[in-house]
Amino acid sequence: MIPYKTEPLTDFSKEENRQAYREAIQKVQQELGKDYPLIIGGEKIVTEDKITSYNPAKKTEVVGTVSKATQELAEKAMQVADETFKTWSKVDPAVRADILFKVAEITKRRRHEMSAMMTLEAGKPWVEADADTAEAIDFFEYYARQMLELKDGKPVLSRPGEFNKFDYRPLGVGVVISPWNFPFAIMAGTTVAAVVTGNTVLLKPASTTPVIAYKFMEILEEAGLPAGVVNYVPGSGAEVGDYLVDHPRTRFVSFTGSRDVGLRINQRASVLNEGQIWIKRVIAEMGGKDTILVDKEADLELAAQAIVKSAFGFSGQKCSACSRAVIVEDVYDQVVERVTELTKELTIGDPTDGDNFMATVIDAAAYKKITSYFDVAKEEGRIAVGGTADDSVGYFVHPTVVVDVAPTARLMQEEIFGPIVAIAKAKDFEEGLAIANNTEYGLTGAVISTNREHIERAREDFFVGNLYINRGCTGAIVGYQPFGGYNMSGTCSKAGGPDFLTLHMQSKSVSEAF
Repeated sequence: MIPYKTEPLTDFSKEENRQAYREAIQKVQQELGKDYPLIIGGEKIVTEDKITSYNPAKKTEVVGTVSKATQELAEKAMQVADETFKTWSKVDPAVRADILFKVAEITKRRRHEMSAMMTLEAGKPWVEADADTAEAIDFFEYYARQMLELKDGKPVLSRPGEFNKFDYRPLGVGVVISPWNFPFAIMAGTTVAAVVTGNTVLLKPASTTPVIAYKFMEILEEAGLPAGVVNYVPGSGAEVGDYLVDHPRTRFVSFTGSRDVGLRINQRASVLNEGQIWIKRVIAEMGGKDTILVDKEADLELAAQAIVKSAFGFSGQKCSACSRAVIVEDVYDQVVERVTELTKELTIGDPTDGDNFMATVIDAAAYKKITSYFDVAKEEGRIAVGGTADDSVGYFVHPTVVVDVAPTARLMQEEIFGPIVAIAKAKDFEEGLAIANNTEYGLTGAVISTNREHIERAREDFFVGNLYINRGCTGAIVGYQPFGGYNMSGTCSKAGGPDFLTLHMQSKSVSEAF
């Protein structure tokens, strides 16, 4: 593997970094309310119908308006992408990789600006937004290096009188449907994975965070990506999303989002449409219900810290978030008490203030859904802290700890996607592991223990795609912890891992007899 080093996070304990971020926020604030066009084949197209992006911390503040694609424009974008594929697929993979390296360098120069945009558009606190941008940079550089590793194929055996070659070819036009919770990292990472492997892309970003995606399009253009390779077509899922998923020229769909939407895409993609000559490939990451399991031999302070940070980072709006903790009865009371104390210490407020650990949830619909679980919490357990919210200015849901919850309760089974963690008691590690596995999801999990037998048992039988030992269950790093889960968490595509690019290609064996 070509040497690879992750992008370091910004040290906000240094005043010069704090000042630089404040200046970036001011710069982005000066751009509020701008109108952004579609981009199809390099052409900027303005439509009458708009998507309006609001600041979730100041719910009446418009971040920007974005032209909304229609089916007719989606068709135009498909034709452009289909035609562009004929040339882009033939470009030397090393040249495609070089463009990604340049994208990474431009992003480094615009790092705080991109992060500040997420602070305003997605309500991301400084640390979370900075990590999002760093992850995007990591994706650019990692996938570029991966392509250099894959460009000549893989060695296969040859026999006397015969030469065999095995290599990879791009698939075609891909539809990238990206999420709002990692509006830069996942949106950009899934896009460039398709691009560097020689495919063309129709990018449909989340309707709550389309402006950051437009800023990414600016970076691609500056880096010299040819027009038509990535086409920016924000629009409604029902009108544009379904149309593109169903399209006979769509070769693959790369989706990150909810279970229900992911299953719907998978079902629609399986239908053979007139003129279609392939089985569409679906790459899907669909959510989780993630558990931190604590046994009696755990470092209890580490356990409490891991639960709180994993549950409430970015207001629990991560598919990897700790939405449930299972603690053995021997140490249950101690851990619950400390989790409660730490949760009460968390600061919540406007994300433009760098001292706030938590900010808002994404929008009114999320606020309504998450707060509806407060009544459920009162029925299914005891609210130890939180259970309150305020949407007078922005969509602020306070960090909530619910204890004494039964393993099969709704709070332990349903993906809430907000700052609520349910805590259940287990009589021993064996029962705790069974509870951890009693969900339809299988994305992330963590075990806090010093018992080697328990650690090895979890390594084997804790059924998740990403398992963490003696740390929280969020924060996978590109190239270090390839990310993707089992069961209803998706197709276990392992973004940021050595197999991810191959999902965007098809292999070809050529055998020549002499």
